[in-house]
Amino acid sequence: MNTPEKRISYQPTPGLSYDPSDARYWDPAALDGEVRRVFEICNGCRLCFKYCDVFPGLFRLLDEKYDGDVLKLGPAEVEGVFDGCFQCKLCEVQCPYTPRDGHAFQLDFPKLVHRYRGVRQRGKRRSLRQRVLNDPDRAGKLARLSLGLANASTRSRPLRVLMEKTVGIHRDKLLPPFAAQPFDAWAEEHGYVRPEPGGEAVLFQTCFVQHNEPELGRDALFVLQKNGVDVRVVKGLACCGMPAWEVGDLASLRAWARTDLDLLLPFVERGAKVLVVNPTCSMMMRREWPHLLEGADRARAEQLAAAVMDVSEFLWSIRNEPRFQTDFRSAPPGGKIAYHAPCHLRAQGIGFKGRDLARKIPGVTVGATVMECCGHDGTYALTVEGFEPSRRIGAKAFDGMKAADAQVWVTDCPLAALQFQQHAGRRPLHPVTLLARAYRGEGFEAAPGAAAGKDGER
Repeated sequence: MNTPEKRISYQPTPGLSYDPSDARYWDPAALDGEVRRVFEICNGCRLCFKYCDVFPGLFRLLDEKYDGDVLKLGPAEVEGVFDGCFQCKLCEVQCPYTPRDGHAFQLDFPKLVHRYRGVRQRGKRRSLRQRVLNDPDRAGKLARLSLGLANASTRSRPLRVLMEKTVGIHRDKLLPPFAAQPFDAWAEEHGYVRPEPGGEAVLFQTCFVQHNEPELGRDALFVLQKNGVDVRVVKGLACCGMPAWEVGDLASLRAWARTDLDLLLPFVERGAKVLVVNPTCSMMMRREWPHLLEGADRARAEQLAAAVMDVSEFLWSIRNEPRFQTDFRSAPPGGKIAYHAPCHLRAQGIGFKGRDLARKIPGVTVGATVMECCGHDGTYALTVEGFEPSRRIGAKAFDGMKAADAQVWVTDCPLAALQFQQHAGRRPLHPVTLLARAYRGEGFEAAPGAAAGKDGER
């Protein structure tokens, strides 16, 4: 055990900073002091032993190699610990020592990981994998320029092996297809894009809907309009920045956020809410932008954050108004659904409104609410080193959904839906898609992507 002379105080060091506008944030020595302090606290607490590989790996090193002395961890071992983090945020949700709770220790492990990666990445050029995986808008635009070749390549085994060797995307990872037409172009054709800002709400469709699954955006617009919401769409929105920030690319995050602020704030200033269909993006805009941006953009981010809502959260807020429609024409077979609560929705502390909305469909019951991490977590599951751990980490979520014995699964996270499709054999619907299908009377037995074979092979 540590000798008295080597004991590390749990109190914040002078190098504590979660603000990249603070010079201390970028100081490697100041960072190292905070890393050792946080590792010391986590080693003594051990509450977060079950969420991912980070903490078991850290505890194993300290128990088996260093007799609990965090000062003996070498730089490569520290890097290995942090590289196991995929930013699910569940450790922060459960931690009793956070700034969110006003605790004196001021411990935010996910933000410390971001700081570490930011310092490591600073001044370096992006790798090929970072340019492909961590810039989804660029990838989507290039895919459309390929005239279908990008989608064809994901189905070719030789090309997937080549992709694995050159880019680092695992050859077996189920990848979403790219849409031939971006969502905002479709929305413009159908009158959702207006010359002047206005309306009750503006949809932040996310880069996934923009480039991969425009049907989800269409379902969101349909359900919102069905319930009397004057909703608009803005052309040219950028990624929320989470994929870039996963690898410490703060410059890209700030540039993309600035674009979105320019486009969305005119709507917010006229009283509109910003409705988001992916909890990762709403979390970024609510919780991350206000401290990651700088100067005037920080104040603008705080203004925007107050207007951001998850789309199901907004629909739940109007459920008792006369305009909320209950003329559902179909329901899931057997009336039972299984609901998965995404990690980044839990991190926002807003409840599970998508699950609650499902109960508005007559006869629907929730067979299970599964709160285990699915393991996808941004780009982590796509990578060579992350694919197998993501499957192992998500196993409890897969088993929990299967145990509900429900034909229809629901989750608010489109990436979680891909993970379940590949590793559990069934693709969950987003809550707004569930509502849209129930309103339209389309039925659920033939829901797109509802079934998949082993590891997503259909």
